[in-house]
Amino acid sequence: MAGRTARWGATLALGALWWWGVLRLVLAPDAGVLEGAVVTGGWGLSLLPVHCVPKTRAVGAAGSDQQAGSWRRWWTARGRGRGAQPG
Repeated sequence: MAGRTARWGATLALGALWWWGVLRLVLAPDAGVLEGAVVTGGWGLSLLPVHCVPKTRAVGAAGSDQQAGSWRRWWTARGRGRGAQPG
């Protein structure tokens, strides 16, 4: 329970810091590099795939061999498999 509270506290503090940077950049004429770095860093962190898990632990995930088979079936169904006539 303490870990969850600490994570929420850190999340709220970093979120408040990010919004401070955004509002300073938009509203304050003297905003500068610090605010820009905070906003850019927060935006960059939002691009990280933090919710990814290995395929071996993912529920219902198809392995690369299954994906290739699916692609092959789709390609063949459209008449583009081996021996199909072009056009």
